[in-house]
Amino acid sequence: MGARSFLLPDLGEGLTEAELISWSVTPGDTVELNQVIAEVETAKASVELPSPYAGVVLALHVDAGDTVEVGTPIIDIGDGPDDSEPTATVPSVEAPTTVTDEAPADSPTAPPAVNGHEASGDGRVPVLVGYGVTGETAGRRGARPGTESAANAASSAAPAPSTDSSRPLAAPPVRFLARQEGIDLADVPPTGPHGEVTREDVTAYLDRTARSTDDVPLDAPARETRTPIKGVRKHTADAMVRSAFTAPHVTEFVTVDVTPTMDLLDRLRESDHLAGVRMTPLVLVAKAVLAAVRRNPSLNSAWDEETREIVTKHYVNLGIAAATPRGLMVPNVKDADRMSLRDLAIALADLTAVAKEGKTGPRDLEDGTITITNVGVFGVDAGTPILNPGEAAILCMGAIRRQPWEFEGEIALRQVTTLSVSFDHRLVDGEQGSRFLADVAAMLSDPVALVALG
Repeated sequence: MGARSFLLPDLGEGLTEAELISWSVTPGDTVELNQVIAEVETAKASVELPSPYAGVVLALHVDAGDTVEVGTPIIDIGDGPDDSEPTATVPSVEAPTTVTDEAPADSPTAPPAVNGHEASGDGRVPVLVGYGVTGETAGRRGARPGTESAANAASSAAPAPSTDSSRPLAAPPVRFLARQEGIDLADVPPTGPHGEVTREDVTAYLDRTARSTDDVPLDAPARETRTPIKGVRKHTADAMVRSAFTAPHVTEFVTVDVTPTMDLLDRLRESDHLAGVRMTPLVLVAKAVLAAVRRNPSLNSAWDEETREIVTKHYVNLGIAAATPRGLMVPNVKDADRMSLRDLAIALADLTAVAKEGKTGPRDLEDGTITITNVGVFGVDAGTPILNPGEAAILCMGAIRRQPWEFEGEIALRQVTTLSVSFDHRLVDGEQGSRFLADVAAMLSDPVALVALG
């Protein structure tokens, strides 16, 4: 069958692009069907891409760090060693026409075929998940800027001589190193056998640059740094602006003595039933929120703009705002309202651990109904959080501090925190928001109420 190009698949949720984080293969490697070949990051999650073919990697058309549109060829895979010879020419990914008895080649009803797959009736090409761009568009995207085609840019493990002086030759790992160091490869003299820039060339360039700046004062840093907004951070920025200017936000605060809850937490940590389970204040706050939602269901609703209706959810997918290496993410625990305290604690621990590793999947980010954000872990006392889009409320938990507090008619050192709730005033009246916050506070100031109200 020869060489086949793998197009960046439609990863769902209407996403049109992804950033290629890293390759797991290099030209010349032998891959098996469904072997992970790359990691990409969409606006919602980090995803590992499995190979749709078994064979030998002929060429990588995308560098680590590049943002790629759905339907763009990213890798060529051949059937065997003969396909990976440097003299081999990888065919263009322009979509051939499928001719059948029922529909002639020039018939508008005959959809093109790409990579051996028939296109849909509207001309879109089936990729790994769902359908990508049309076969015509995918064919146009087969050529990278300044080259005849993406496939001809590199057909072997060693970069081939290039007819395009505007794009220096370099292997993907070298490009990634240069990008990390902020180096333009066009400034680096190449010494590779095919005229490519090698890792040693980049290292030598860095050494020369460092020596040439030895006389620059150490207290003269760059006046500004520009960071491209991509992936999760771009999605978060767009979502927060949309939320802030769509939903009328209201935020209310309450300061509460949570000493009894902290005492209960100490006892729970010593319980045999919870042995090995990570119990934190967040677990008990989450349990209080879930109980308060049952008494105040408007806080667990959504606004349907198209029908102008309020959609009240009879389940709680509890979101936890998490700071991750990829930016702010809000994964959620599905059906948290049905969980025992032990199961909830385990679910929250797993959710946050995966998020901090940057491995949260798209499913964990979908269909949240209400969110908790814990700014207390940063030593912050309170905040006015912006709603997670599509939700009616978000509870903010501040730092728990020992401070003077009136207790049983006297001043005593107590453990105190400030809670705030932001809510969408289209969905939640001021009274409903106040009652919800008061219920959460009551359960944390007196855990017996958590049992009674829960």
